[in-house]
Amino acid sequence: MPNLNQVNLIGNITRDVDTRYTPSGTAVVEVDLAINRAWKSDSGEKREETVFVNITLFGRTAEVAAKYCHKGDPLFVSGRLHLDTWDDKQTGQKRSKLKVVGEQIQLLGTRQQAPANKPAAPAPTAPPAKSRSEPPDLDAEPDDVPF
Repeated sequence: MPNLNQVNLIGNITRDVDTRYTPSGTAVVEVDLAINRAWKSDSGEKREETVFVNITLFGRTAEVAAKYCHKGDPLFVSGRLHLDTWDDKQTGQKRSKLKVVGEQIQLLGTRQQAPANKPAAPAPTAPPAKSRSEPPDLDAEPDDVPF
């Protein structure tokens, strides 16, 4: 029987990301997303709920997230589910938490939403206009005339 473990999420980042590194030097970033859902109940009342999802990114994807992702930014994440299990040190009970391991991200914010502490990129400049004071080339061959 075939299996599929794929998750696609779009939400807003709830806090600035922190980068850690494994002993082998691989970057690891934890990103928390807030995902909103709005609907109307049977009685016509507008309802809304927010789900908070923990996402772990590794390698180059983590480095990109650390550089460009900030609190409040919209983000698309594609990845897989992973179940973390551990023994609670205080109670001795087995604990578990379902997480998303992000494999790809897409930054959804616009460039105008750059953080205030970073200067905006300078606007591209047009090439200088040709001076109209130059005389036309009268020796040009008729094939060179742009008609």
